[in-house]
Parts: sequence; structure tokens; C-alpha cells
Amino acid sequence: MPDLKEPRFFAADLRFQFEEQPSNYLPKTYDEYLALFDAATPEQRVGEASPSYLKSHIAAHAIAEVQPAARIIAILREPASFVRSLQLQLLQEHVESESDLRKAVANEQITRAGRQVRRYSDHVHYVEQLRRYHAVFPKEQVLVLIYDDFRSDNERTVREVLRFLQVDDEFPIHAMDANPTVRVRSAGLDNAMRMLYGRNGPSRLVNRTLKALTPQGARRRLMRTVRRRLVYGQPRAPEESAMIELRARFKEEVLALSEYLDRDLVGLWGYDRVG
Repeated sequence: MPDLKEPRFFAADLRFQFEEQPSNYLPKTYDEYLALFDAATPEQRVGEASPSYLKSHIAAHAIAEVQPAARIIAILREPASFVRSLQLQLLQEHVESESDLRKAVANEQITRAGRQVRRYSDHVHYVEQLRRYHAVFPKEQVLVLIYDDFRSDNERTVREVLRFLQVDDEFPIHAMDANPTVRVRSAGLDNAMRMLYGRNGPSRLVNRTLKALTPQGARRRLMRTVRRRLVYGQPRAPEESAMIELRARFKEEVLALSEYLDRDLVGLWGYDRVG
């Protein structure tokens, strides 16, 4: 797996959502993309994790075109919980400014680069997304996981992934909560941290000074500590009435997904209690 967590290379139709202004952050050419895997050895599988490939209308075909033997893993989460988690992530990334879940979803449609974008509901058209992959890849090359299984029996699910990838499924697994959901406790302090340690503006001088005085590992540990203790906090429980409204909105999608996967997600996710 490359150091860049989400290369997003094959989701070119969504790039305008990731970067309002072009930068060197994401690979632009196929050679730049392949260079992300230069450290891999011949006996290793290589892969990357870009959730945008599900939402993208072109990623499935683009991946199949360059690597028809690719193995695709999709992990799906109960839609209302996913939307809540995405809202907290977008707040953390300064893409969303509305902390109230109901208001954020009500105002989800925005114009970016001249195109209409729905920040939340566009992500949970699960059946449509899976069909794009099943149209270009054999069924045995697409693994669909349910987030609840991943959380309730992490090791079993990870070993299922290892077998799917045809790698050593007996490799020791050390479970960890690698990407916990957080809320931005102080928007002012978070903005100040971005000014100091961001890529642009007056932060460049600070970054150069810190690089000269502090090893890279120590800088990263300092940043994580400051953000964890001062900027971020445990997320508050969302308003239950807002979650009920979201579940009512997404019930048809859950019914369709249950039928498509031949699994009772309606009962698992509590949509049988949604009117």
C-alpha cells in the first residue's frame, strides 16, 4: 500500500471535488500513479484504498482497462451512520461548515467547478455503484463487505480479505482503531493549526523552521498530540430524530441492497422499524 492513503487516480470525474485548485498532491499521470508502488517487491500484492472509486461513474471501467485481473473490495456501511460519519470527516477537513446534521444534509447540494454535487446522498447509491463493478469484473473478483461484520469480528473479516487477495491468511493480525471518528472541538484552534502547519501561506516559514529544528517523526507526533488533546474530541451522539429522517430517506436503497446481495440488511440495520 502506498504512503498516499487515497490516490483517487481512477476517479478523474470527481477530481474537481478533491482539489479546487490543481496541485501536486495527487498523481496526474499513470506513470506517477505506478510510481506510488515502487517500493513493492515481486512477491507482494499491491493495492490502494480510494473510497471515491465507488462513487465515481468511470473508475470501475478505468481500473478494468489497465488491470482486468484486479480484485475489488467494497465495504458498505448503514447509510444514516455513514452520512453522519462523513459529515464529521468533512467538518474536520474544512469542506463542511455546518455542524448540525439535519441542516448539513438539507443544504448538501452545492456547485463545485460549475457542477452540481450532493455531498452526502450521492455516496449511498450502493446498488448502482456495485453494478458498475459487476459489469466489468467477474463476480469472484469483487468482494462486498458489511461494516458491521468488520467491527464485530475484525480478525475474521480481515482474514477473509487475505484469502480473497490470495495472500497468507495466517499472518498475525494486531487489531487497532486506526481512523476513529472525531468532532472538531474548537474551530478557531483548528484554523490556527492549519495556518501554522498547512502547505501554503505564512505556514511555509513555520514549516521550514520546524523541519530545521525537529526530526520528521517528532513533528508528526507533536501534531497528532496537539490535535488529539486540544482540537478534536469524542463525537456527540447525533439527534435521534435526524437519524430517523435519514433512515426513512434511505430505506428504499437498503431494501434494494438487501435484495441485490441476498442478505437481510433491513433487519441488521433496523430499517424494519422505519416507517
